[in-house]
Amino acid sequence: MALSSSSSSLRRRLLGSTPLPSSASSALRAAFCSSSSSGPSPTLPPASSIFGDDTEVTNVPPLTTPKLFVSGLSRLTTDDKLKSAFAPFGQLLEAKVITDRVSGRSKGFGFVRYASLEEAETARQGMNAKFLDGWVIFVDPAKPREQKPAPQPDSVSHTGFRTNKTVGWCG
Repeated sequence: MALSSSSSSLRRRLLGSTPLPSSASSALRAAFCSSSSSGPSPTLPPASSIFGDDTEVTNVPPLTTPKLFVSGLSRLTTDDKLKSAFAPFGQLLEAKVITDRVSGRSKGFGFVRYASLEEAETARQGMNAKFLDGWVIFVDPAKPREQKPAPQPDSVSHTGFRTNKTVGWCG
């Protein structure tokens, strides 16, 4: 019964028969209106946890670097949106969304780097499992980049032909 009454009150508010409080209407306007309007850009609503606002994840390893890996980003998240979401936690040195070289679209993950380990730890606890641009993001310590192995030299026979590694073909 409570579910049907709450859904009917939501339906009435959405249809306009019951006025919304000004804070709720501005939050809805900021969340659903495009930023290409002629007015000033709306502020982002505060991030909320999928587990509730007071839940903290325990048993996480300590940080060894102030660089964080952020996964689960929306394809619409830009460097500026990522920077504005992580800026309240300390002095942010870098916020980068990784994009595809060919299409220029986001790959769905990025990196943020802080000035100190304490700020990075605060950001990791404050932003892990929160909503950003409608998607749940996860914040983990960044791992160092693995070096790619050196390319193997081509094998050239004594006749000057290159031998392909596939069976029975030279050319």
